[in-house]
Amino acid sequence: MLWDFDGTLFNTYPALVKAFIQLSQQPLNSREVLAWLKKDSKTAFKHYGIPEERRANYQELYNQYSLLSSEPFPFVKNALSEVDQNIIVTHRDRESTLLLLEKFRLKEYFTEIVSVEEDGYTRKPDSSSYEYVHNKYKIHMAIGDRELDLIPARSLKIKTAAFQNSTILADYYFENYLDFKTAILNTFYQSK
Repeated sequence: MLWDFDGTLFNTYPALVKAFIQLSQQPLNSREVLAWLKKDSKTAFKHYGIPEERRANYQELYNQYSLLSSEPFPFVKNALSEVDQNIIVTHRDRESTLLLLEKFRLKEYFTEIVSVEEDGYTRKPDSSSYEYVHNKYKIHMAIGDRELDLIPARSLKIKTAAFQNSTILADYYFENYLDFKTAILNTFYQSK
């Protein structure tokens, strides 16, 4: 199973929004910022006129806030324990990903973490990082909360599941991890 991290395994959106507003140095509406960030951060940067050169500052602020306040979604550990092989593909840096996984004792559930840019891949929705994971592990499904998380999987003919987002194209949809086994796993394996 290939997992996105931010907004899929961990509720990091409050930290994302807080960091973005601080970076912008403007009194922005947090709901509006969240809507732009859910599209993707490059689009949000462009919309608010923030130069890409400030991305490192944003990442630093975001990592700082997420370590203080981000938590895994309820019952995510149950879902992870139902899957034989879990791999994360994230835009987040490896160090902060590991810190959050270790903080909540979830690291043991993952076979590999691919930090897209750190590992030399192009940002999602480019499929190169997914292609690497699929070639190595023969992934059957990719799970994410944004369209850009699922586009690379679809391009490789991998089944997709959308978490808390019924507005994007996916093979499966689910709203919480309590229903993961019945809504996703049982349905997926019955269709094989």
